Amino acid sequence: MSDEQVWRGVQALLDDYVGIVGGDRVLLLYTSDSQRSAALVSAALELRGIGFERVWMAPLHDPGFAERLAAALPRPALLTGRLVVLSFERDTFSHTGALNDALSAYPRDRQLVFRSNSASDSLFADALRASPAELSRRNAAILERLTTASELRITTRGGTDLAVTLDSAKHRWISNRGRARMGGTVILPAGEVATFPARISGVHVADFAYNVNAITEDDVRLDKTPVTIEIVDGRVVSHACDDARIARFLDQCLTTHCAYNIGELGFGTNFRIDEPIAMNSHINERRPGVHLGLGQHNQDPGVVGYQCAIHLDLIARGGLITIPGAVDPIDLEALVPSDAPHPTSTRDEDVFSPDVLEIEEGDCCGLLTDGVLTPCVIPALVESAGAGG
Repeated sequence: MSDEQVWRGVQALLDDYVGIVGGDRVLLLYTSDSQRSAALVSAALELRGIGFERVWMAPLHDPGFAERLAAALPRPALLTGRLVVLSFERDTFSHTGALNDALSAYPRDRQLVFRSNSASDSLFADALRASPAELSRRNAAILERLTTASELRITTRGGTDLAVTLDSAKHRWISNRGRARMGGTVILPAGEVATFPARISGVHVADFAYNVNAITEDDVRLDKTPVTIEIVDGRVVSHACDDARIARFLDQCLTTHCAYNIGELGFGTNFRIDEPIAMNSHINERRPGVHLGLGQHNQDPGVVGYQCAIHLDLIARGGLITIPGAVDPIDLEALVPSDAPHPTSTRDEDVFSPDVLEIEEGDCCGLLTDGVLTPCVIPALVESAGAGG
């Protein structure tokens, strides 16, 4: 990718996603691994004469973050325009509670929050080049057909063949399209629709990439060594991969409590994303194709009867969705955008922090190194364990 492509993506973030205008006040949050992303956006804001503050944060655990955040925020009485929060992290989704507490002092109809946990040049050069308007039309094209369907068959060139039952009256659909909503949170990159499959069985071949809620430097591409899983009644009963590192990771992951459950049926819609990147990220997940999320589900607490620390997406390239009785299947790589209004009953967010969901670990499920997954060290838990020992 070129610097020009990256810079165009920065401008697209400000124009197409945020709709930045004079009088806006921007708060840039970033972790050390995302410093370049924050610097690029800072430069673009300076050129436009938009006021902003930058706040560094440590991922997962940062006792001083709330204080630094409070010092950077304008006094509510002095805020004349919108308060725009742009948060960049690479692997984590941190400090949701502290951020929500700080923003509670401001009117919800004056604040916009955009959070990315895939900060990189690829985020700008590829993913953000698809505008919210374009993604909204593609998401609507899937939703208008699937929300009224009950049975699906999903196939891919790589070998996926799944029989799926949907219950849209019980299980909510998520539509991440990057559309700004005052008082809401936009997760970037955008371009996905997803739900919980009421029933699912068959074979899934992930020949694009995987994405796991863990901190890792491992190469997550699967285009040369696909992962194959067999599913019976919503549970993974067998798995295989020719790559020893990935096979070892799957062995360990699928022995974790509830990680063998299929918690998500997802369809990527971001047509600007073509080839997989090595970095563990939501960018790969947004590529047009079908992916299955193992472990943690995407529904409200109580709708699905379990919580899981792990969420592992196994992503296939492309896919055909066949609805019994329909004339044409949905081709995810040749999706015809819809001119119909986007449904209003979907949820925007598809990433959740343990600040708002009670799961078993911290902001991610652990550290993944060379195929070995170990829990993140959470200082409060360490101190508690030390006191009790």
